[in-house]
Amino acid sequence: MLKKPQQVYISDITIRDGFQHEEIYVSLDAKVTYAEHLILAGVKRLEVTNFGNPKNMPQFKDGHELLKRIRTSPILKKAGVNWDEIDLTVITIREHAVDLAIKAKEEGYGPDRIVMMVSTDEEHHYANSGTTLPEYWKEAERCIKKAHDAGIKMNGTVSTIWGSPISGPTKMEDAVLFTKRWLEIGAHDVEHADHDGSSTPDQVYKYYSMILNAIPDPMKHIAHFHTTRGWGLANIYSALQAGIICFESTIGGIGGQPANFLDDCPVPGTGDYYYRNPNSVGLVCTEDLVLMMEEMGIHTGIDVNEILKIGLQMEKTLRRRLRSESILSGPIPKSANVSYKRKGLVERKQALGEQSGQRF
Repeated sequence: MLKKPQQVYISDITIRDGFQHEEIYVSLDAKVTYAEHLILAGVKRLEVTNFGNPKNMPQFKDGHELLKRIRTSPILKKAGVNWDEIDLTVITIREHAVDLAIKAKEEGYGPDRIVMMVSTDEEHHYANSGTTLPEYWKEAERCIKKAHDAGIKMNGTVSTIWGSPISGPTKMEDAVLFTKRWLEIGAHDVEHADHDGSSTPDQVYKYYSMILNAIPDPMKHIAHFHTTRGWGLANIYSALQAGIICFESTIGGIGGQPANFLDDCPVPGTGDYYYRNPNSVGLVCTEDLVLMMEEMGIHTGIDVNEILKIGLQMEKTLRRRLRSESILSGPIPKSANVSYKRKGLVERKQALGEQSGQRF
């Protein structure tokens, strides 16, 4: 039987995960503008920056100023945005970044939620964090306590669930154990990440069935799919059928590993691990995801038409055609196309007139 919840919860992570993969610097003004537009469109959770070393990821050198400007936005103030309903999320892979987030919170502009990440493949984890898994778990436990004391929620991310781009096949059972561990040490929720598009719809259904059998609360689990091989929305649907209702996506389906080139200069980024073709990766597209859910009768709380407008704007910002199909075709028509019908009627009358020798 088709599982169709009344509502799903979609987090947009364009400003962080989307822009980190771009090889041009996206201006602070543009980042603020997109945050404003997304919030006004109804997005309640946004991932906006990374507090890691800006020498490695110069796209986020403006992270602190970005948070300040979002918090004090005159546009959002005029719209009467209720900040109690909004979660601004920042990536904090290591403890130093967590400490920066806590300091920013104390100064009145910091994030509501931060993220730390583990991979079930230790080689992938080391490439991502620079530390071993046993060391990282100890660090994460310290950081979660610090974050809680500061009033910040912690998300624990689990990666390489369906395979590792470095070591190859992995065991889904390990990801279930890692999820349990995150929640046991105090994480608020867990992101289950397919960072390189390794998952297939059948394996997605199997994994999330295992997860919800082990930890039944669907609000504790967030599905994060890259559509590298074109299966993104199919994987979303499979997760939905397993009982998942929280998803992440980006405008235009952009995103991927931190770029190793920015504007005219090579930067560390992900180094040799970076994809050879940066356009071959990317996340599930927010526009397509929101529209698909709404067309299925599943409430998202997000204004479809506004999201489609944002998608068109993003193509101008990045100066290329992105992945969204919805911005080309829009929602499915809900009534007859009157102008088309009128045109067709005239053409039919003309055809009949020619056959009978009459003119209309």
